[in-house]
Amino acid sequence: MDLRHAESLLAFWADAGVDSLYAEGPCDRTAARPQARVTATAAIGGDPPPAFDLEQARMAAAAAADLNALAAAIAAFEGCGLITQGARQAVCWRGSETAEVMIIGEAPGADEDAAGLPFIGRAGKLLDRMIAAAQLADRVLITNTVFWRPPGNRTPTPEEQQACAPFLERAISLVAPKLILCVGAASARSVLKLTGGILALRGQWREWRAVDGDLAIPALATLHPAFLLRQPSAKKQAWVDFLAVRVRLDGLDSYM
Repeated sequence: MDLRHAESLLAFWADAGVDSLYAEGPCDRTAARPQARVTATAAIGGDPPPAFDLEQARMAAAAAADLNALAAAIAAFEGCGLITQGARQAVCWRGSETAEVMIIGEAPGADEDAAGLPFIGRAGKLLDRMIAAAQLADRVLITNTVFWRPPGNRTPTPEEQQACAPFLERAISLVAPKLILCVGAASARSVLKLTGGILALRGQWREWRAVDGDLAIPALATLHPAFLLRQPSAKKQAWVDFLAVRVRLDGLDSYM
């Protein structure tokens, strides 16, 4: 098996929910990660990230009266560990500020980190084509569960997603979309509080609910476009999900 096929297989396992492999002995990798982060930060002359304060993040997010103010609050936020791991800038969102559908991915990649906009690389171009084909162009806002690029484009950790969650929730509240579409397992697990792989989670309507319970929005999980680039045969499943969003949206519109 060549390197390209090995990478594709590993990516398939990760997207399907496999997060560990058996070894000859136990190894607590979660305990080792924070130390490695501090060491890497110190090696470039920086300081470790400050202790995360969830209430402080919620207050900063709640104070934002619109998306521009929220983007500024995110850029000024220092509580996410990804800030110290090589990210160039905060990557917030793109699309309509009055979107009917909010599409939430996992994390920015290298292209997004450089440009400051989400989903603009190969996966983003595929996502845009699917949005256009489903006749949802100009009706969506695209963002991620975290606003800084994880090193090596790895999947964001639950702790990193938790640090950004108050800002994501505030963005949802400000936009007030009719539907939410989570792309990728990491997004579905974080936003919809689910467990399992995306192949089992996709295609089922659920409900996103704000922490305070004041806002509830129908939500659907689907496959990440990066996964579709590696597994083109899965595009049919994702297309079914996009059509379900369009049908559900049209049904909601008919009652407005």
